[in-house]
Amino acid sequence: MTPSKPVVLVVDDDKNTRDGLQRALRTRYEVLVADNGERALDILNGRDVDILLSDIRMPGLDGLTLLQRALARRPGLICILLTAYGNVETAVEAMKRGAYDFLTKPLHLDHLDLLLGRALRSRQVETENADLQRQLNDKYGLESLVGHSAVMKQVYEVITQAAPTQATVLIQGESGTGKELVAHAIHRLSTRARGPFVAVHSAALSPTLLESELFGHERGAFTGAIARRKGRFENADGGTLFLDEISEIDPAVQVKLLRVLEERRFERVGGDETVEVDIRLISATNRDLKTLVAEGKFREDLFFRLDVVNITLPPLRERLEDIPLLCAHFLGEFNERNRKQIEGFTPDAMAELTGYAWPGNVRELRTAIEHAVVLCRGDKIAVRDLPVSLRDAVTRAPDDKDPRRLLAHNNLTVKEAERELIIRALKATDGHRTLAAQKLGMSRRNFHRKLHQHHLEGF
Repeated sequence: MTPSKPVVLVVDDDKNTRDGLQRALRTRYEVLVADNGERALDILNGRDVDILLSDIRMPGLDGLTLLQRALARRPGLICILLTAYGNVETAVEAMKRGAYDFLTKPLHLDHLDLLLGRALRSRQVETENADLQRQLNDKYGLESLVGHSAVMKQVYEVITQAAPTQATVLIQGESGTGKELVAHAIHRLSTRARGPFVAVHSAALSPTLLESELFGHERGAFTGAIARRKGRFENADGGTLFLDEISEIDPAVQVKLLRVLEERRFERVGGDETVEVDIRLISATNRDLKTLVAEGKFREDLFFRLDVVNITLPPLRERLEDIPLLCAHFLGEFNERNRKQIEGFTPDAMAELTGYAWPGNVRELRTAIEHAVVLCRGDKIAVRDLPVSLRDAVTRAPDDKDPRRLLAHNNLTVKEAERELIIRALKATDGHRTLAAQKLGMSRRNFHRKLHQHHLEGF
């Protein structure tokens, strides 16, 4: 069955424009046309449409109003507005109302074609990310992957792309960022999901024990080896082997590991029988393997074998906007576990939580919320319920250069602090909104929405 083409609805009161766009787009898209906004809404009521391509200046229902009504009916609709009278104010207004982009006439058809393709890919990724997030949360709760910041969306995208493949994955990130949870997620969403997931924490074992743990041993291989024992590679056959703290593996074991990755075969310690396995390897480290390679502490050829797909988890201090979501997530978890009904956090408590740098990342935040739930005596978590070490650290921290301390030291609500952070980012980038959005880890669309929410459109 031939896949159906994406559907584009062209809305323009000029017949030449409608006909021209229909001819230009019909090879790749199913093109519907309307000569006014009212007719366009009728079509949207009866047809699934992927992209709305509309003129702004039309008699009756103008393009901006059409945009607003169309998105109210179809929130996922990609809307691109066209006009011969382009100006900055109109573009800002279009973005505020949810437009994907804004083009001026006469149109460059190659540019339009690229824009439509990019918009469809972007929507597909957003849909896949949302589906992935639902699947991950259904299985694990995924404390470290809760959030909608731009950096986490990039993580979701890589997981989505890598999971169905057989590629070796290297997960990097500070301690407490959730590397093992990502490994579980990749396995769960892969074709090996029905196979075993076997984890090995390399730093907990000496080189001799690690080699035996990974590859198994024969009877009599060493003192205490009273019987043949399968290793983790054999146990993971048909599934996924997760090697945590890969940077701590001894050089002699690195050589044997490299051979397994290249040939998918090995010998048990003390044996000469070759064992073949079908595994996918996912490894993780909180250290910079490239630096270790340069220092001669990690084999370069093994590094290249491990680093086929790289997923870097951001520290919590780099996704400040996710902290309230994480707090709410953990509050629900520990409310249920401790049979409590705490409703939320006081503004001061949230200021403390958002103002802390979280060197232990999400793991530390989770522990702090558990502490607060256990000690909370009211219906909301207050500052007094938080760990003393956290309160002391926030109190001592300077707030003039680090926006993460903004809430705790200026007695602001989260909404007020968010507004102040946006203003600071705009000042730091001389009003360049794209750079300001990147600085805050936001998408362009989300940044424009925040500008509108905080009445900063004219900043």
